[in-house]
Amino acid sequence: MLYPVHNNFRSILDLSGFWKFKADPLKIGEKKKWYKVLKTKTEIAVPGSWNEQLAEEGLSDFIGTAWYSKKCFIPKDFQSKKIWLRVGSADYYSKVWVNGKFVGENHFGFLPYEFEITEFISFGVESEITILVNNELDNETVPQGITSAQFLEENRLREETNPPSRFDFYPFGGIHRPVQIIATPHQYISKIKVDTGILGVKKGRVKAEIEVTGVQDAKVAVSIGNGKQLFSDQTRLANNRARGNLIISDCKFWSPQEPFLYELQIHLISDNKIIDEYVLPVGVREVKVRGNKLYINNKSIYLKGFGKHEDFSTIGKGLFLPLIVKDFELMKWLNANSFRTSHYPYSEEMMYYADRKGILVIDEVPAVSLDTRYANNKSIRNHKEYIRRLIERDYNHPSVIMWSAGNEPNLVGAEEYYDGTGKKYWKEIFSYARSLDSSRPITVPNCSRAGINDPVFEFSDVLSLNRYYGWYEYPGKLKYAAEILSKEMDAIYKKYKKPILFTEFGADTLPGSHSTSDQMFTEEYQASLIEMYIKVIRSKTYTIGEQLWNFADFKTPQHFRRVVQNLKGIFTRERSPKLAAFKVKEIWK
Repeated sequence: MLYPVHNNFRSILDLSGFWKFKADPLKIGEKKKWYKVLKTKTEIAVPGSWNEQLAEEGLSDFIGTAWYSKKCFIPKDFQSKKIWLRVGSADYYSKVWVNGKFVGENHFGFLPYEFEITEFISFGVESEITILVNNELDNETVPQGITSAQFLEENRLREETNPPSRFDFYPFGGIHRPVQIIATPHQYISKIKVDTGILGVKKGRVKAEIEVTGVQDAKVAVSIGNGKQLFSDQTRLANNRARGNLIISDCKFWSPQEPFLYELQIHLISDNKIIDEYVLPVGVREVKVRGNKLYINNKSIYLKGFGKHEDFSTIGKGLFLPLIVKDFELMKWLNANSFRTSHYPYSEEMMYYADRKGILVIDEVPAVSLDTRYANNKSIRNHKEYIRRLIERDYNHPSVIMWSAGNEPNLVGAEEYYDGTGKKYWKEIFSYARSLDSSRPITVPNCSRAGINDPVFEFSDVLSLNRYYGWYEYPGKLKYAAEILSKEMDAIYKKYKKPILFTEFGADTLPGSHSTSDQMFTEEYQASLIEMYIKVIRSKTYTIGEQLWNFADFKTPQHFRRVVQNLKGIFTRERSPKLAAFKVKEIWK
């Protein structure tokens, strides 16, 4: 699935804007055929979450089914094309109808999906797109869900949230990324996979594998220019695939300091005519883990950055381009060089922006807080499918330097996790991920409850730690927290002999709260805790980076330990800096 582009052979109609909307708490919409006519006076903006936009309609904590509908005009000049409906993401499950006819369903939130709708639409007149969205989760989904009844069964009432959730971010519902009508040729380029390498001081390699649909007897031409000369290759299709191999002299390598992108031009040629084309931004770079170091282009690099969230007032988890620009400017201001897409894939627009700005990305699937007691064969199939879709979507991004196959498994500390169940599960997951991409390291951040014997350590190329000593454990005792942290880091490294990356550490902070002593929730305490962690992390020769939790405050389900939001951001939800932001900027300069 290629990211939509507009060129001589491809066209895009953006359906962002106001859609008709109707909540369906009783799930009667399909029986009453709302997909034929959606009777409602309520409207909602797409992209965006219903929880934020329609709180006054009683949907602030709504978990369930809702319906979207919008009319769109398909021009007559699209008649010679193949027509697709593409949804950037709808969380978490969705079904699609066009002009009252069922088109398909998608079980995977946070990622794009598309259906061919050529046979369902009419040209030169309006068509109606209807989408059912459901944000309920269960034991077999990724991420897993939980109910109030399960909290009671597990004797976890102190952890119960509203809405019920196994994770500490808000389970927003809605169409969160653009909905588009795409027109492509009937014979078209359908997939592109690019691998790059460094062959010398100024020589780079680009290998492209192209998949084509709708034509057998054709050629594929690939080319890249370096400003002085054009490097090109051309091959005939074999089993709908072609490969191009380009050696670039005087090559500019992609790096955080100089995120140079080439334009890889791909042409599909039949009967000596170009019948489709695609231009893909390509950064030539290599990522390696050797010994206790992370290398970009054979130069060691130390990660400084954050866990983040797609979360903002009013839009919820909806794509908001000005916020991407603002966040990247703030990261640049802080001298940061990286972030993790905690705890799910972020928008494609953000990934392309990271490519252009030279920000390194640890790309994570939404297997957050995995509880293997409830996992089964369907669970692992869904987990693998998320990995497959994420790697297929983001493989070509030079900014993506590491895959994260999950986050904080066994957050509940269940003993059953260590009876071989956890090891068997993660061995299969890591093996599958490596079969899809052997060019990047793979990790899974570990929590303190899972501890030093977490089986993810056995399979990870980098040991990622989430720790909150001085906050959840040993609250207010920064000196003692530092001692415990240092000892545990040494014990983990001694056992596994792999580089360690800190993917989470931090403290909730109420903006404007101050103290002259170590008082939790004050801005001074947050700054001191972060400074302490960084000092301990950097005292070890086996660490490769520090990523704070969190970049900005974000909304969570209701819970007695959360005042509407998780307040661990060094910026507020509105992006105002706390004292810690200035401390981090000073340390990272």
